[in-house]
Formats: sequence, C-alpha cells, structure tokens
Amino acid sequence: MSVTRSHHTRALAAGALSAALLSTGTAGAVAATGTPAPKPTMTRTGMPSTKPSQTPTAMGSITVSANRKAVKVGNTVVFTGRVKGIKAGSTLLLQHRHSGKWTTLKTTAVVNKNGTYTIKRTFTKKGTEQVRVATKSGTFHSSPLTVQVS
Repeated sequence: MSVTRSHHTRALAAGALSAALLSTGTAGAVAATGTPAPKPTMTRTGMPSTKPSQTPTAMGSITVSANRKAVKVGNTVVFTGRVKGIKAGSTLLLQHRHSGKWTTLKTTAVVNKNGTYTIKRTFTKKGTEQVRVATKSGTFHSSPLTVQVS
C-alpha cells in the first residue's frame, strides 16, 4: 500500500469517525432532553443568540366536595372547592351527567380571591346525581361526585 493511499485512508476514517461522534452526540442530547436545542440566530448586532423556548400554558384544576352525599328531595347540598390556574372572578358551573352527557345546571359560582368557591344546589328529583364543577369555557372540570337523592 502506498503512503499517499495510507494517508488518504486514515483521513477518510478520521472523517467518518468524527461524523459518527457528532451525530451520536446530537442524538444523545435530543434523547436526553426530548427536544432539540434551539438553533442560534443572528441579531442586528451580528451576535448569535437563541430564542427562548415557549413555556407551556399553565394547567388548571378544580376540586369539589359536598357537605352531604345523600339528601332528601328539596334539600340543599353545598359544594365547595378550590381552583388552581383559574383567575379570581371566573364563573364556575355545576354540571350533571344526563343520558351519558354532561349538561349544565342553572347553578353557578364565582372564584374568590383566595381560589375557593361555594355552590348551593337544591335537588328536586329522586335518583343518583353525578355532578362536577367546570369552568364556563369547559376547559377545566373537577372529578365527578355522586349525590344520592331520595
């Protein structure tokens, strides 16, 4: 094998190894973070910069509890709870499951400054009521709660 051919083979092998290491390092970085690193962009000053990544929207949640799980027809149940990620003054709705779908009852509340709310509801029909509290937009809702009306 000639010297030139030997140098050429070594250079080719070194290049292939460098490319493999670079691609492995990038793949490892993407796999470790789950998202690729932002690419540098040029600013007016000519200095490279990276755009800040957008933060995901804050998640909201609603909890609910009832002062009674079983009532007689005509009696009132008081639902209370706390919200997170929902602004004070937002309207909350009481919903019940009817024919397999959540429908809104004519009972609402407003979120207080401290993130709490109170909803009072008088049930007029016997049966098992599955209820939840939801935002007016329907974006967030609580877990369902069952009230037995007799």
